[in-house]
Amino acid sequence: MNKQQNIVKIACIQMKPTVGEKEKNLWRSIQAIAKAATQGAKLIVLPELCNSGYVFKDRNEAWKLSELVPNGATCQAWIELAAKHQIYLVAGIDEREDDRLYNSAVVIGPKGYIGTYRKVHLWNEENSFFEPGNLGFPVFKTEIGRIGVLICYDGWFCESYRLSTLQEADIICIPTNWVPIPGQAENRESMANILMMAAAHTNSVFIAAADRVGVERNQTFIGQSLIVSHTGWPIAGPASPDREEIIYAEANLADAKDKRQWSKYNHIIGDRRTDLYDETLGAKVALVSSMVG
Repeated sequence: MNKQQNIVKIACIQMKPTVGEKEKNLWRSIQAIAKAATQGAKLIVLPELCNSGYVFKDRNEAWKLSELVPNGATCQAWIELAAKHQIYLVAGIDEREDDRLYNSAVVIGPKGYIGTYRKVHLWNEENSFFEPGNLGFPVFKTEIGRIGVLICYDGWFCESYRLSTLQEADIICIPTNWVPIPGQAENRESMANILMMAAAHTNSVFIAAADRVGVERNQTFIGQSLIVSHTGWPIAGPASPDREEIIYAEANLADAKDKRQWSKYNHIIGDRRTDLYDETLGAKVALVSSMVG
């Protein structure tokens, strides 16, 4: 694959799901995906739990709103849409497997379902509804590049980004539902945006985060979806803190790996002192997922 072939138009869909209204949420996601695809987007990211909404009353409600992956109605609709528009999707979903629930994200391509990421670090009351993710930090090899996935609070852990990078991720997609962080000064960047920019820079990896907006059962969500270059500087966004919108950026995903040599002496990945700390931080990881979509 030459570098020219690796230029990809990315879209992050900032939307407002409504808890409990799965059919409405799915229909609105389909409309937004189609709009982004007509604008030339090849990789499209949607928010966390965008099919179900986020603030559940209890586990029973979370269970009723969950679906099988990839055979549930939401995944099947997204699979059909990805095939129609020849696009890649990364989207948050309330996943059911046997008697367990996961806060998950599916990766779907033009040829169908590629794989699933399950949120590793659960936030607040999520611990009452979901099991911690048990799939590690998979990276999915596709025709447009190697795609890593995190969800929301995972982005507060530097290990999440680093383990994805060590598995040769070109871009990390983040379906998210960011909430206000205490102490943020007015007109300052959100803490989530600052963390994303730092992670993109220190790992030399592209990051695309699609957040939601609105207030759900008294919980405010802050929007500010963002696409960040491997340099750490934003190339799209941040989006509005309270409005639905789609942000776009074009990126040569090959740059993530090709430009990690920062100087004659310095390589941001090669300079790690693995004689002093473990190569993969003690995690069991594969090099790159063999799944292609």
